[in-house]
Amino acid sequence: MYLYRFEVIDVEKITPVIVIAKDDQQAFEQVDIELEKYFLALPDYEEIVLFEKKRIGNGSGYVLPAFSK
Repeated sequence: MYLYRFEVIDVEKITPVIVIAKDDQQAFEQVDIELEKYFLALPDYEEIVLFEKKRIGNGSGYVLPAFSK
């Protein structure tokens, strides 16, 4: 399993999305699902960028720096 960090870019802002998935295809599909669950109306985003991919396991941790545009 992998921890994926995406940036969803729209006209106004960058929205970070973190998902856990077994492969890249499943991760991108999960980003769409999470966006639909979070927003009342799905934003018109310009692109979804895979920012980081890390293997996860017991005892692992990661630091996520602050996001800014």
